[in-house]
Amino acid sequence: MIYEKPGDFKNYLDNPMLYQWIIDALPLPIFYRDNKGVYQTCNTAHEKFIGLSRQEIVGKTVFDVQPKDIAEIYARRDKELFDSPGDQIYETKIRSSDGAIRNVIFQKSVIRNDSGEIIGIVGSIFDITERKQAEQKLERARESMIISSHMLHKIRAGIVIVNTNFKVIDSNESFSELMGEEIRELYETIPGLRGADIKELVPEVIYKMISSIMASGENNLERDVKFQNRLLHVSVVTIYKQRVVGAVIRDMSAPMLVRDEIINRAQRVTKQNIETVQKIAFLMGENAAQTEELLNSIIQSYKYSDDE
Repeated sequence: MIYEKPGDFKNYLDNPMLYQWIIDALPLPIFYRDNKGVYQTCNTAHEKFIGLSRQEIVGKTVFDVQPKDIAEIYARRDKELFDSPGDQIYETKIRSSDGAIRNVIFQKSVIRNDSGEIIGIVGSIFDITERKQAEQKLERARESMIISSHMLHKIRAGIVIVNTNFKVIDSNESFSELMGEEIRELYETIPGLRGADIKELVPEVIYKMISSIMASGENNLERDVKFQNRLLHVSVVTIYKQRVVGAVIRDMSAPMLVRDEIINRAQRVTKQNIETVQKIAFLMGENAAQTEELLNSIIQSYKYSDDE
């Protein structure tokens, strides 16, 4: 802006609307309440955020614009700030324009007059709802990983999970035992064989099954494999299409149970595990179907076992 006369800029600063225009230009919700807790002004972003016009906010208290339980938190925090003046930052909740309760961070400070007396509080609101949701989703994922890992290491079938780079995400002790003494020793050094190249751990035929499923994205591939004088039943399943696959390996060389007994025991295992399957599927959220598919595959693999 170009001022034609020296006095123009001073006259501009004397405009009582100048500071309102400034805070209205800011995208962050801003408000000012006096020492009685009454709103004296706010900016456009604040109006939009809580869904009330400035005329509906000014002259009101937090109890007029927010639910009682939330307003009580505001009032208590305001009192704390008046009692111990300074900067105040805290996380709480607020009802937004769509009626939803949002997670926010308040940053507040007292305002003093020329005499140094506290006349009110100015504050800003930072919406962290999406960040909180992401944190909660991550926490649920961590919980599901812990539970799934515990299940993985309790199952007697050999289990290995591999990523798109054919690196091991996790495996259990049974897998290392089935792959031979050298892999068993490596498992003792590297828990779960995490990060190991699957091609170096399994026979070529099993590696080809894993790479085939990874490339095609098919649901599963099964076959019997002879390895170190053992007959292994290998079931490779897609967990995340063309990103993560899992292999379930059973030793078929042990003395076999009669067919009816195998079926009966498989049914018992299925019944015992279905509740856990559902819990893990729930924890995995959007990946529930894939998780349940893997676990059901694991359960079904018990049909080939004689140790349950």
